[in-house]
Amino acid sequence: MADCKFASFRNSFAGKHILVTGGAGFIGSHLAANLLSLDAFVTVLDNFSTGKRENIAPFMENKNFRLIEGDIRNMEDCKKALANVDMVLHEAALGSVPRSIKDPVTSTHVNILGFVNMLSSCVEAGIKRIVYAASSSTYGDSKTLPKVEENIGKPLSPYAITKYVNELYAENFHTLYGIDTVGLRYFNVFGPRQDPYGAYAAVIPKFANSLIDHQSPVINGDGSFSRDFTFVDNVVLANFLALTAENKNALNTVYNVACGKQTSLNELFHFLQDTLGSFDPAIKEIRPLYGPERKGDVPHSLASIEKARSLLGYEVLCDVKNGLLQSGKWYWETKKNS
Repeated sequence: MADCKFASFRNSFAGKHILVTGGAGFIGSHLAANLLSLDAFVTVLDNFSTGKRENIAPFMENKNFRLIEGDIRNMEDCKKALANVDMVLHEAALGSVPRSIKDPVTSTHVNILGFVNMLSSCVEAGIKRIVYAASSSTYGDSKTLPKVEENIGKPLSPYAITKYVNELYAENFHTLYGIDTVGLRYFNVFGPRQDPYGAYAAVIPKFANSLIDHQSPVINGDGSFSRDFTFVDNVVLANFLALTAENKNALNTVYNVACGKQTSLNELFHFLQDTLGSFDPAIKEIRPLYGPERKGDVPHSLASIEKARSLLGYEVLCDVKNGLLQSGKWYWETKKNS
């Protein structure tokens, strides 16, 4: 639940009713947990296609929590979820570049139609602001580093296209209907509750799960590809700042949400190995395997966070190493207690 780092938002959220779409997912459940501990009323809309019931199980007896099992592709579900809501955090999406390459139709339906349904329902319900999950994949084939919000390339996957289209729709809805929007381009978010299983598991939980099982993780490529890995607490902060921003210049735009630091996959492996090796020394002897590069992957990603810092007051609460310490401990305890 929320700790002192988010206490400054209590006056903004206490007694407010906030909808978190995709709230049973990894990021959404962290947002919901922190909002509830700040005395907000929280509605979660989720169809559990990727979200997990165990992520929201601790909230089910909370009088301030409401779950609506529904789908953002269904307009009536969107309207039902918005009843008596003051603010919206839109996290629902079908993530993963490989998934979108395998099934572009479903990714398009969920990520574009679902988003437009939510925008339209917000306008009809009189919602003044929606903060939505954008993606660093929007930068596509741009080779410029660090990534600056106003300079993007061509998207390299159906998923990236859907997230860019979200930004276009958000801008258009503000122009046509007056609703304020803020898009947050997440850079490789990680942390406790991120799913280590399945074909589309993110790299950090997948590596952690393999190491705990004394198996060699598979690194796509030679391990030199790098990412701006971002601990989930930083994402929670960015959402809260965007939801409460009073400066009009801070609205109706997009922001990078990241640490502003590059970590290669090889470095990531060794950081995680050291963390988990403190629980089991045998893990320190494991060596990774190297496989082919993934289609649609960009070699390097690094965010400029200056725009978010200057307009939202964003700051990095937790760097990669400290985030891996917290995450590694969670994966170790969860695996051993399962």
